[in-house]
Amino acid sequence: MREFVSWPSHLLPPLPDALADADGAVLEPLGVAIHALDLGHVRLGASVMVVGCGPIGLLLIQVLRGAGAGRVAAVEPLAHRRAAAARYGADVCLDPVDVAVPRDVREVAGEGADVVFEMAGTEAAVGLAMAAARPGGRVVLGGIPAGDRIAFRASTARRKGLTIAMVRRMNDVYPRAISLVAAGRIDVSTLVTHRLDLGSAQKAFGIAADRSGLKVIIEPAA
Repeated sequence: MREFVSWPSHLLPPLPDALADADGAVLEPLGVAIHALDLGHVRLGASVMVVGCGPIGLLLIQVLRGAGAGRVAAVEPLAHRRAAAARYGADVCLDPVDVAVPRDVREVAGEGADVVFEMAGTEAAVGLAMAAARPGGRVVLGGIPAGDRIAFRASTARRKGLTIAMVRRMNDVYPRAISLVAAGRIDVSTLVTHRLDLGSAQKAFGIAADRSGLKVIIEPAA
């Protein structure tokens, strides 16, 4: 949150005039969602599940819709984020307590989703992602765990022959993210639920930690 920062000019994509500064601030999580999509190899009409609907998961739902995914299921414990997932295009939005055992997963995903994106960073979410993927499917792990280790049932992944991909940041997708928002194909503005000034930074971080909104932005006074 410095007023000035030195940065290599070749790593500074220009922001079109049509995009607000707040839109630019959300391009990074959008880039992570786009990179996750690339790693998921989602085919046209594929069935998909997104486990964890924070800002990246919600943007991923929009990206999946734009990429032509078929049925999109979203799993999220917070009601206001499930509501947001529905607004952004998820066909079904569920609390993880309702898909806690394999039988429940089959009721949601049939014989399994072609691709499951885990965006929560918990072992429970990773386990659900493995259980929800179809045999031969892909699981993309994008959530950041609290510690440096996370575990899942090896027998589930091995029996199904799952392909597991790991997401780290956004790769080189800023130009794609910018063009999608500029063209109106991805909505980032409604993802911002709180805007606070620099003097309220502690409150802003508290809101983010409580997960009471979606995306929180600090806007220093001009």
